[in-house]
Amino acid sequence: MGVKGKKTLPDVDLLVKTFFVRKKFRPDPQGSSVLMTFFAQHFTHMFFKTSYKTNAGATWSGHGVDVTSIYGSNVSDENLLRSFKDGKLRMQVLNNEEFPLYAKDARVYMMYPPGIPESSQFALGHPFFGLLPGLFLYQTIWMREHNRVCDILRGEHPDWDDERLYQTGKLIILGETIKIVVEDYVQHLASYYVNVAFKPEVLFGYPFQYSNKIVVEFNHLYHWHPLMPDSFNISGQQVEMKDYMFRSDLVVKHGTSAITDSLSRQRAGHMSHHNHGAVTLHVLRDTILHGRELRLQPFNNYRARFNLQPYTTFQELTGETKMAAELERLYGDIDAVEMYVGMLLEKRRKRALFGSTIVDMGAPFSVKGLLANPICSPIYWKPSTFGGDVGFDIVKTATLEKLFCNNIPGDCPLVSFRVPEFVEGDVDEGNNFNFRPPPRDEL
Repeated sequence: MGVKGKKTLPDVDLLVKTFFVRKKFRPDPQGSSVLMTFFAQHFTHMFFKTSYKTNAGATWSGHGVDVTSIYGSNVSDENLLRSFKDGKLRMQVLNNEEFPLYAKDARVYMMYPPGIPESSQFALGHPFFGLLPGLFLYQTIWMREHNRVCDILRGEHPDWDDERLYQTGKLIILGETIKIVVEDYVQHLASYYVNVAFKPEVLFGYPFQYSNKIVVEFNHLYHWHPLMPDSFNISGQQVEMKDYMFRSDLVVKHGTSAITDSLSRQRAGHMSHHNHGAVTLHVLRDTILHGRELRLQPFNNYRARFNLQPYTTFQELTGETKMAAELERLYGDIDAVEMYVGMLLEKRRKRALFGSTIVDMGAPFSVKGLLANPICSPIYWKPSTFGGDVGFDIVKTATLEKLFCNNIPGDCPLVSFRVPEFVEGDVDEGNNFNFRPPPRDEL
């Protein structure tokens, strides 16, 4: 900063007001569901753990996929969540389903504000996951899956003690997580015409470093708060965001089946400009300010670093004229636009959720972080790591749908990262993101 454009960066509150405040909910043109949004949030918070008390560039994460968001970030919390019997996690039965314990019964560190009823405070693997019921849903499903896996392992190895069952169960859950991320989540985000497959063995025999580091730019890039709607539809009942926060009890009340089905049918927001809800505007503001504090490079510099052609005009960046003119007035030079601002204002790539920079910059970080996990190495990618062929098969055949269907009582609900009614082009991006009417032959 300071080489191109104005001598001072634009006022952050002016930027937020001009380009990012949501006046009308803008649905994702690719039909992403809110179930996908919560998957992204639950998954990434195992390695995006900024230590703000230190500084915006510090982290308390382990720099990789380690499933600490399920089991706890330290041994003390892990032990509080464990039953120490048959390798399982501690659960309780509420409304005829298994759920995590209340926070009062397992004193792990949780971030509940004052005034939250005990019936909404649960002991979870991440202190943040009590914030939204969607996060609580994923936490519940993964904990049930761990216990289900331990039952299978105990049947295969009746002589194994609690510790071996628990640790092997964790490795299977880790493998399932990576498999689902690659073949369900990355597949959805990329919208490739071919199926993405998780096959660690394709790297065997090639030089590859099985370690990872989370860089701060990857963290900033992954601030996808526009995906969140302003309200949530639970079996036809609309719950406003302010009434949805710290309401894990809604999952208990309505049941995991109804919540999963509802989240699969509700469309997420478009990851773009003019689509930040009121609840997350402070996060957006802080992200821009943290980028300045850390002296992140301008947007175009990152494009050049990742072998992408830098934009030469503001209109080329945004794909329109009005925002382009306002951006030019505030920044003065296309090479002065800040990284996160540029990512949100960049025109969407065809058949993608985002502009090209988020896709092409984020993909290398994502793929490296997944395949660099030690379980993907030749030393560990074998049946013995996962308790034999049965455990290895659980990992290799894992899917998002199986994860939910194996752990929800009764008939399996809709489990999908894309809403069922989606049709390519059903959102008119040139007309205030209104839905286009269906073709006449569908009326």
